[in-house]
Amino acid sequence: MKKPFLTAAAVVLGAIVAIGVFSWLRPRQMGEEASDSIKVGMLLGFTGPLESLVPPMADSADLAFAEVSASGQLLDGKRIKTVRADSTCTDTGAATAAAERLITADKVALILGADCSGVTIAVANNVTIPKGIALVSPSATSPALSTIEDNGLFFRTSPSDARQGKVLADVVKERGHNSVAVTYTNNDYGKGLSESFATAFTELGGTVAINTAHEDGKGDYSAEVAELAEAGGELLLVIGYVDQGGIGIVRAALDTGAFEIFGLPDAMYNQVLLDKVLADGNDLTGSFGTVPGSDSAGAAAFVDIATAAGLDGEGAFTGESYDAAALIALAMQKGGAPTSEAVVENMLAVANAPGEKIFPGELAKGLQILAAGGEVDYVGATNLELVGPGEAAGSYREYEVQGGEFKTIGFR
Repeated sequence: MKKPFLTAAAVVLGAIVAIGVFSWLRPRQMGEEASDSIKVGMLLGFTGPLESLVPPMADSADLAFAEVSASGQLLDGKRIKTVRADSTCTDTGAATAAAERLITADKVALILGADCSGVTIAVANNVTIPKGIALVSPSATSPALSTIEDNGLFFRTSPSDARQGKVLADVVKERGHNSVAVTYTNNDYGKGLSESFATAFTELGGTVAINTAHEDGKGDYSAEVAELAEAGGELLLVIGYVDQGGIGIVRAALDTGAFEIFGLPDAMYNQVLLDKVLADGNDLTGSFGTVPGSDSAGAAAFVDIATAAGLDGEGAFTGESYDAAALIALAMQKGGAPTSEAVVENMLAVANAPGEKIFPGELAKGLQILAAGGEVDYVGATNLELVGPGEAAGSYREYEVQGGEFKTIGFR
């Protein structure tokens, strides 16, 4: 079943290279847009506590946009140009200002982003909803976004942490841990996931010895680790960011011997963490966690085309980023216009049945079907199904640290 996707990957990559994929990956230069260009804002945390996760996410979204543009099928040959802006992940003021610039100065049709939940909520409430602009996030997972008054303008291709908390609780309990210490980054993402996990773990008969927040950007986390160790717990669950507080907690805990095994959810899933810990002379073998992902045919297809383009097809939220970009293009095609209105009105239709299933590397096919008046069911890289308020139902990859690498051991 995989062989046809390898062929599709080669075809897609050849077409993208032929038109110059890196014209989509590099920053836009002033005055270079052609009349056939559609500008889409890309608001992600290129600096801040997720700065090592974001570049592969951005490039994966640009891979889908380049595939669409190379096909020549979007709205009679239009191409998509992305305008990148920095959400910082945590600075809501900077994120909202960046979103304002994308809309008012750069005149983007809509925004792909943001990445972190707190800045996404701020951008939605203060910028995109008041201005009637669609916002499509590949990675904002806070349960609070499920009930935001968005006038139908907000979508996400990652599942809510209301689900991840339950999945993570199942994983921890099944591994025989009955008492857990929890530390979470002090924002919407951390609070939402920690509460979801604690509720689910308690219902399973587990004990949460402590559930406390930490601040990002500190140089020393020894005091926080001492408090966590004193509370007890067989395992330390670190709901944090790989480039700031999360890694700081892990390194301090290992240095002091307070904990040896860690639970590491999605925002900690990055090789940077393992490399830095190994450089310290420590080891995370046996630590484990969850990240959105599936073992579907679409996931395999995405890995093929991402690898062919020199990208990591198994990185955190890379598949979700490709899917967000693909859905934007397909919804524009179905709506017949490069506008937020077209995306909002058609997003659920192109993401769900009925229709012909569309996988990564098949975006030209999807655009052709829609242009002919047909229907598509975009499966994508993540086995995508949008439910309720325009968010992914979602599945999760369970992983464990083995030999200095994250190894996938199952899906849920």
